[in-house]
Amino acid sequence: MSNHARGLWGYSGKTTSGLELTIQATGMGGPSAALVLADLAKLGVRRAVRVGTCTAVAGRSRLGDLLVVAKAVAGGGSSTSFGLDAGDMVTPNPALLAGLERAPGRNMEAAIIASLDTTEAEMDKLPDTVAAADMQTVAVLARGAQLDMATAAVVIVSDASGKRISDEQLEATTKRAGHMALGGLSLSG
Repeated sequence: MSNHARGLWGYSGKTTSGLELTIQATGMGGPSAALVLADLAKLGVRRAVRVGTCTAVAGRSRLGDLLVVAKAVAGGGSSTSFGLDAGDMVTPNPALLAGLERAPGRNMEAAIIASLDTTEAEMDKLPDTVAAADMQTVAVLARGAQLDMATAAVVIVSDASGKRISDEQLEATTKRAGHMALGGLSLSG
């Protein structure tokens, strides 16, 4: 463990192939993620992949799916602090996205997700192209661009049709997502 700032655990070390890697919790919601990204940028981090959870939009993704985010739709609210209006889209860094799309462990095409301040209240208003919703990806992609940091996201569908993924399945899928993120980082540069 390299830090415990703001009560958010952070780990730094080297991968088995010798690459430096930091894994940092960001808390809940876009504002928390944006603050953590700014702290990481000050420490010299230039590339980051969000690994987190999301909620399926009915019929567009399934419980346990692992989604590579191709675009993220701003749901309004805190997204406005990044200069976005509701409905604006942000995209990941093209090289990181390409690395994630080639990474082992991917089981689905790249998806469009929405980032909302409160997923339950806003799910019915999403465009038909949106597969899932979360609370952080827009913040990570938009704040990353402001910080000149290459960012991307891999999300796990942890809630779908009123059902929640089991703790065991979430742990296993999170490990797959982490390996995929590492693969994407490695393949992108």
